Amino acid sequence: MTLDLRRQARIGLDESVFCIGKTPEQISAILLRLTQAKGRALLTRLDPKKLGALPQALRKRLDYDPSSWTAFLGRTAKPRSKPQVAVLTAGTSDRAVAREAARTLAYYGHATTEIGDIGVAGLWRLMERVDEIRRHPVVIVVAGMDAALPSVVGGLVPGAVIAVPSSVGYGVAKGGETALRAALASCAPGVTVVNIDNGYGAACAALRILNRAAT
Repeated sequence: MTLDLRRQARIGLDESVFCIGKTPEQISAILLRLTQAKGRALLTRLDPKKLGALPQALRKRLDYDPSSWTAFLGRTAKPRSKPQVAVLTAGTSDRAVAREAARTLAYYGHATTEIGDIGVAGLWRLMERVDEIRRHPVVIVVAGMDAALPSVVGGLVPGAVIAVPSSVGYGVAKGGETALRAALASCAPGVTVVNIDNGYGAACAALRILNRAAT
């Protein structure tokens, strides 16, 4: 394996460990390399079964979140006091993806404001929180089904809006493909779209925006 140990210096983001397709032995070896070189690591899509197969000594060192299948090894960045990112979900079924985004941001020291169940089927729920949402320079919106929420939010808030189409939905939702196309076809100007269920990617997009704004 060849790890990208200079990624932080180049783009401001550490290499993370995407655990799907990797054996527990491979994950353990990668974490050992990363902790020796950087002292910390972020793991994504680490399912409970694979977590249980890691060496016990390594498991004890992990800060694991079962709702998002993410884990931190070693120190995380010093937390910032004021959340700059709001993470919204259309429904409770979108929470795992939203938590992946929030946890990725937490790894880098960014607190988030998480607001759930504000999908357009009950638009009043969004409107009750819209003033609070507007205070954040970046808003991540996770939605499945017809993924209408990112377009609505994009028409209401001035900050950067990052849409995460989720795989939630029946029949023609096609595992998130309909949500993806809807987000890409949004009439709200400037909405950024990441891949289906890619909470990690949305968080990284938010970090790029925030990191550049801070320089």
